Amino acid sequence: MYDIMMRFPLLIWALFCVTLKLRDLVPYMNKHPLDFVYLADILSRLSATIFLLLIAVVVIARTRPSAKASGIKPRIAALAGTFLTYAIALFSRRELSVSMEMTSTVLILIGTLGAVVALAQLGRSFSIMAETRKLVTSGPYRFVRHPLYLTEEIAMLGIFLQFASVWAALILALQIIFQLRRMDNEEAVLTSQFLEYATYSQTTARLIPGIY
Repeated sequence: MYDIMMRFPLLIWALFCVTLKLRDLVPYMNKHPLDFVYLADILSRLSATIFLLLIAVVVIARTRPSAKASGIKPRIAALAGTFLTYAIALFSRRELSVSMEMTSTVLILIGTLGAVVALAQLGRSFSIMAETRKLVTSGPYRFVRHPLYLTEEIAMLGIFLQFASVWAALILALQIIFQLRRMDNEEAVLTSQFLEYATYSQTTARLIPGIY
């Protein structure tokens, strides 16, 4: 019952964000000239909407966790890592050059499309908190242990460029710190639950193959 009840806040949040994105998408499509930046931005908005819809689906369909991290700190890291980046949008948007606008849009597009692929592969094992369900090592998880977090940070870097400031940089840095801590918590639970995870983590990069 607790697991079922905890699905509703995330489900409501995902559907609320989808509603806002769809509400803004049609007016946006009618007011901008057709060019590369515009098309890439439309694709990034659509992919972000698909990503949120996937979250809604997997939250409903996901299985019950077989194990989870104990204590309040892992939960704080998970929530801060997930939602802290939305504070960046509270700052004033910068006027960008065409090249910077293109860079921002392409980063958001690559990140959101990658997140869709990673989330689809994760499927019913998706969770905000540090929990275990089924160990996923296929698809993008063959190359890195946390492809969803990697692609989300790529998209967040693109968003950061649109609101870049000292305070926005501090929020982004803090969010990355929480994400790293979140990875530690998840890997600890996965290691305790799956004997094969130790071998997998030794042979698979955490975020960037050959670097980290």
